[in-house]
Amino acid sequence: MNDVRELKQYVWAHARAQGVPLSHYEDLLSRITSDVDGADGSWTREWVRAGEALERDGKLLEAVQYYNLARFPFVAGPDRADALVRCVAAFDRWRREAGGIERVEVDTPSGRFGAWGTGLSTRDRKPLLVFTGGIVSIKEQWAPLLPVLRKLGVAAIAAELPGVGENPLPYDDKSHRLFSDLLDAVADRADVARTHLLPLSFSGHLALRCALGDERIRGLVTVGAPLREFFTDPAWWASLPRLTVDTLVHLTGVPEAGLQDHLRGWALTTEEIASLRLPVGYVACSRDEIIPPGDPALLREHAREPHVVEFDDVHGAPEHSREMQAWALLTTLRMLGGRRVPRALFGTVLAGQRLRRLLRSRA
Repeated sequence: MNDVRELKQYVWAHARAQGVPLSHYEDLLSRITSDVDGADGSWTREWVRAGEALERDGKLLEAVQYYNLARFPFVAGPDRADALVRCVAAFDRWRREAGGIERVEVDTPSGRFGAWGTGLSTRDRKPLLVFTGGIVSIKEQWAPLLPVLRKLGVAAIAAELPGVGENPLPYDDKSHRLFSDLLDAVADRADVARTHLLPLSFSGHLALRCALGDERIRGLVTVGAPLREFFTDPAWWASLPRLTVDTLVHLTGVPEAGLQDHLRGWALTTEEIASLRLPVGYVACSRDEIIPPGDPALLREHAREPHVVEFDDVHGAPEHSREMQAWALLTTLRMLGGRRVPRALFGTVLAGQRLRRLLRSRA
């Protein structure tokens, strides 16, 4: 059971990332009084009820967003498991009606996981762009972006970090192999030798570890990824939000008392960062409550080709979501090369967002 006050605090950032205005769910939050499975006024029950109403009205993508928030931050108990099933089913209905998105099944030595893909073709193998969320965000949160990415002339896949959503794989020191397994699975339908990754938060850490040994990964842009100090600094660890620690306990299966010691060996070394032979984009936040400032500094100081931008914001840059997204996509397009028209478009969007931020700061 989660602390309802903390759930309400963090769900704002995830709702904003999905484009759900506060006015749409403010009344809903006021009705939530507990996180007890099956109880009226509980977190999951109220979000599911609102999602059901949206689904009845044919607003499938909005229903997906609400079911996603119902299972937030992770599936523990029957109500959240039901919310995840509803979320995936509603997205499946939406993508079938919208067209252009397919189900992708990936077999690995540790099991099978599902993803959503677009632009995959045996006759026209395009460069691959892989999008993954962090420890609390599922693929259905990001998969609506796939049609936009397809228009950029790439094949694209939205997947999940191990242990998150429909991904049943273990979250352990071998989890970074997920990306290589995914590339193997679609090698006949995409030009995986020109793969670029957009991994958010903790999946950014896995992506960097994978890139150390998989030369098919040519570029990477991440947002708030833990690199070294997150795993090794006991003082920082003591200040982590309860929700983050509880989620890591759930994903790893390691009790909190031994969790930091268990994760310490996951830290990337200076030598590993320096050995990366690809451009790396990184969105840092000056008020990040999860990622210590030393982690983006490590990348900035030691990576061969770092592209680091910093926002005055908390983890994930929710108050700068549009500017952050424009920067991440523009940086990825520059890594891909060519595509002058979409690069110019995202460059214009980014400039506009920066101008709005400057004007607000002066108002």
